[in-house]
Amino acid sequence: MSEAGAGPAVALRPALEAILMVVDEPAGEAHLADVLERPRAEVAAALRELAAEYTAQGRGFDLRLVAGGWRFYTRADCAPAVDRFVLDGRQARLTQAALETLVVVAYRQPVSRSRVSAVRGVNCDGVMRTLVQRGLVEETGSEPETGAILYRTTNYFLERMGLRGLDELPELAPFLPEVDDVEAESLEGTMIADAVAAATAQSAVRSGETDRAASDR
Repeated sequence: MSEAGAGPAVALRPALEAILMVVDEPAGEAHLADVLERPRAEVAAALRELAAEYTAQGRGFDLRLVAGGWRFYTRADCAPAVDRFVLDGRQARLTQAALETLVVVAYRQPVSRSRVSAVRGVNCDGVMRTLVQRGLVEETGSEPETGAILYRTTNYFLERMGLRGLDELPELAPFLPEVDDVEAESLEGTMIADAVAAATAQSAVRSGETDRAASDR
């Protein structure tokens, strides 16, 4: 590794910056430490120092720990400029139906399509396929009683939401009652709409990120 890789001879902070400039997904501290042949604690400290330095300097990007790894993101204040440059005003956004379905999966996972449909009050098969295709939701086994496929959110979902883990999801569960507690037809509307609105607001505040790779997915 000393001949072809970075090796200990390379200054740690510049090496980390160079690697993080080319990653396609968040890079874990253990992997970075292995690649750079440095102790994990030293790498972790350097990453946090860099993140704090970028924030203090008011740079147009920041370094975040998201979905178990580190990655550069556009700073929230610069999002409008990046949107105009990259998308020329066009953004591939999820539909309202997709957002509602994603919220239900996030808070009720692992969950089957039929139970998601019951919570929303409408069939969600097509929307679930879209979320799977975009890498936001994935299959995770089957329900023992019925054999129905179960779904959960992915690490890519955490990355796009700017979350380290599901425990950082905003407190919206009370807006999404259990399927057995209420009739499906009574769930359409206010509760789901409130949950989606709150989730969207929380996502914007937490991440503010404009890494629009998702637009092509």
